Amino acid sequence: NQNSTMEVESPFCLFPQVLLFAFTEDLECIPGFQQKIFYIEQPSEFTEDQPLLNLVFDDCQGNSKLNFEVSNPDFKVERDGSLFALRNVSDVGRALFVHARTERAEDMAEILIVGADEKRTALKEIFKLEGNFGIPRQKRAILATPILIPENQRPPFPRSVGKVIRSERTEGAKFRLSGKGVDEDPKGIFRINEISGDVSVTRALDREAIANYELEVEVTDLSGKIVDGPVRLDISVIDQNDNRPMFKEGPYVGHVMEGSPTGTTVMRMTAFDADDANTDNALLRYNILKQTPTKPSPNMFYIDPEKGDIVTVVSPVLLDRETMETPKYELVVEAKDMGGLDVGLTGTATATILIDDKNDHPPEFTKREFQATVKEGVTGVIVNLTVGDRDDPATGAWRAVYTIINGNPGQSFEIHTNPQTNEGMLSVVKPLDYEISAFHTLLIKVENEDPLIPDIAYGPSSTATVQITVEDVNEGPVFHPNPMTVTKQENIPVGSVVLTVNATDPDTLQHQTIRYSVFKDPAGWLEINPTNGTIGTTAVLDRESPYVHNNIYTAQFLAIDSGNPPATGTGTLHITLEDVNDNIPSLYPTLAKVCDDAKDLRVVVLGASDKDLHPNTDPFKFELSKQSGPEKLWRINKLNNTHAQVILLQNLQKAHYNIPISVTDSGKPPLTNNTELKLQVCSCKKSKMDCSATDALHISMTLILLSLGSLFCKSFPEL
Repeated sequence: NQNSTMEVESPFCLFPQVLLFAFTEDLECIPGFQQKIFYIEQPSEFTEDQPLLNLVFDDCQGNSKLNFEVSNPDFKVERDGSLFALRNVSDVGRALFVHARTERAEDMAEILIVGADEKRTALKEIFKLEGNFGIPRQKRAILATPILIPENQRPPFPRSVGKVIRSERTEGAKFRLSGKGVDEDPKGIFRINEISGDVSVTRALDREAIANYELEVEVTDLSGKIVDGPVRLDISVIDQNDNRPMFKEGPYVGHVMEGSPTGTTVMRMTAFDADDANTDNALLRYNILKQTPTKPSPNMFYIDPEKGDIVTVVSPVLLDRETMETPKYELVVEAKDMGGLDVGLTGTATATILIDDKNDHPPEFTKREFQATVKEGVTGVIVNLTVGDRDDPATGAWRAVYTIINGNPGQSFEIHTNPQTNEGMLSVVKPLDYEISAFHTLLIKVENEDPLIPDIAYGPSSTATVQITVEDVNEGPVFHPNPMTVTKQENIPVGSVVLTVNATDPDTLQHQTIRYSVFKDPAGWLEINPTNGTIGTTAVLDRESPYVHNNIYTAQFLAIDSGNPPATGTGTLHITLEDVNDNIPSLYPTLAKVCDDAKDLRVVVLGASDKDLHPNTDPFKFELSKQSGPEKLWRINKLNNTHAQVILLQNLQKAHYNIPISVTDSGKPPLTNNTELKLQVCSCKKSKMDCSATDALHISMTLILLSLGSLFCKSFPEL
């Protein structure tokens, strides 16, 4: 029989002769189930009303008002302890729990549902047997059977939950209990009656905090010496359905492409239940409670009750983003434990599903032909081309890309997309000329950034014509060439002709006259004939003028037509000035000092410069004016093309001397500058130069020569 229990389900059934022989004299009535763990072989289906096993509960006082409760509502236990199914059922999980209660006691039994190959392995594990099923290796005097305690028990406490039995009665012997939950944190949960061996719990347990306790029981004599044990006592906390399923991984957002086939997976939602995963207390089932909005169908989606996968259940035609009220759906999803039965606890979460757009609608111009008017010579946006597109504005399936496909050979037009409105902004980028063409016709196409889906194509509405009318404007005359260049020598006579300019009027159909005027002439050197445009000089052109830069003088002129109002054009003239030798060289420095007792009589190094250009500058020629008298006082030596050195030929008395020097450039004809070098002869003591005593003495070369001549005549009167 598939629904029969295993041949042996407990120690008492497994070894009846051995246990009765060993413990018959010591067994006392223990309130509760006489057997707490049962094993049922998993059938293909539990049959309705077919007994599965008998449970024996005894409160040791008559079982007044005995009542049984089963964790799975598909099963029931009669008052006589017989367990059977209320209907045909196949999937019941891994375990059933039966809670029994009377006025005097209550207890919990666990029924494990196992496969055929699990039966003996499970028994062997539970009862710690080795080798074949037989007598344990070592007979112990303490019998500490596992204790099962439901979590969340109600007061009063302490509450008896089991009993430890000792086969040998010894005067003064005491039970002692230790381990986590007794004398280790969390302390004080369990206690044992040291005389009777009754084990009690002092407060309600929480399986989700601690599911199992491993304690040790030992027997001591009056002195505290251990006389038996320790023996392991396992206490397991039986799960109660006290935790609701929780969705912890939110927010839950899924995406599905519009037009997706029926059954397309959108997302997965999974909840967590802190109860025992091996029981129905954590067996979750999922369900969609509410869908918002409810159109085009109130059941757009389905959730797999076991996996939590949300899939589409409508046809691809209904999953059309452009026909929906909104592309966003919100689902209230419920997770219920106990396998989804009505007694299960529930938890809910909201799933947001976004219908993603695909490019299934091409952009279309709002009209086939657009008109634009622009004045010649003007650039900028001239018309905005409008299009419609039913796709999502936040995607490349909506954003438009415009292209001019005909009518723009000179590249005078460009078109760009307005990112806010998606309109095509048609611009003139090269000024148009009315006299060349008064009308332009452009053919423009529009596409999306993203490609269209394969079964959609761009149609005639994705192209449009733009008719552009160019308005005539009175344009200013144009100089040819512009800028104008000419080369002239500086210092040409006043009234000389520099250049005759040429300006034409682009408005060839208007037959207008042109007059000329000076616009900018920084140095005031030029004039222009207003009729024929001849430019002449009114002053000397000077290459060395501050208005000349890099030998070029720049002026501007106006050409004004006779239109109403008149239009003006500007022309620029660059005059390159050639140099002539019109600047004498300059000498530096013009003052020098020397000590009256100086040993180094090299007084000063002179330099020369010239504003003119080569070859009208260096090499320079340095010379002293002619010296008269019995002896020469100084000389000048050329050092290079631009410098020379003045040297004293002897020490002089303290005084001021003026030395006449001439410097000549290399121009043709050359120019000479005659100047004087002022020389101060000073007294020098202790590295200090004192020139104050020389202030009253100003001696020139001529004075020295006159004095020497007078002295010579007195000495030789006969001459």
